[in-house]
Amino acid sequence: MRKDISANDIFTAILDILMPRRCVVCGRVLALRERYICISCLADLPRTYFSWLSRNQMADRLNDLLRRDYDEGWLWSSNEGYFYATALFFYDANASYKYITRALKYHDELGQGRFFSNMLGAEMASSALYADVDAVVPVPLHWMRLLQRGYNQAEVIADEVGRCLGAKVFRNMLHRCSRTRSQTHLSLDGRAQNVASAFKVPKRCIRRLRLKKMNVPHHILLVDDVFTTGATVHSCIAALRGVFPSSVRISVATLAAVGR
Repeated sequence: MRKDISANDIFTAILDILMPRRCVVCGRVLALRERYICISCLADLPRTYFSWLSRNQMADRLNDLLRRDYDEGWLWSSNEGYFYATALFFYDANASYKYITRALKYHDELGQGRFFSNMLGAEMASSALYADVDAVVPVPLHWMRLLQRGYNQAEVIADEVGRCLGAKVFRNMLHRCSRTRSQTHLSLDGRAQNVASAFKVPKRCIRRLRLKKMNVPHHILLVDDVFTTGATVHSCIAALRGVFPSSVRISVATLAAVGR
């Protein structure tokens, strides 16, 4: 046996004969050492490189939403600062790379989700912008949707990103208190109205903070699968900001972001 071929390689090769693994993007049969995506599609992955940019188009869109709240005179103070935001790649509904997030969200491809989430986490771990993240919070699903799907795709992403950053994942820091409609076919204003006041910090979490049974985080990272208009994460930030002081930084990370 060649030294560079492991028993796992042989096992994978045998399985590939019976059930060929295919690239999530182009559908081509994968080579032995390729995982989930072929080397050609991986090379062409439309990376954002936002993790090293404190100001980028995704962060600007988020901050525009938050600035509107400040202009309306609630929640935000003048020393709030700029909210960081990053994503692994650009999402385009007309491009095959959309199947990366869709496979995780709708087709139980958890291993694939962890693979790309690890890419995002490794990228963020190399950036000074996220070096002090000490709390990772996935955007929650409503309990009925969680029951139907069996898992929360944002938690899959958060677990990998948290591991890469060495930060604790708080799955229950946010609660989805209403079952909203799917955001897919809603307008910009419709998305915002759909998730307005949809999230809250549970009373048990607030109580633990008041009793100092939970340390106040320094930098919270809010995690979701796709950043489209920012309406969902905006609503989540509003819930967190209602509990945590402005000294606690809040940033956002997603696998994909719409727009280039």
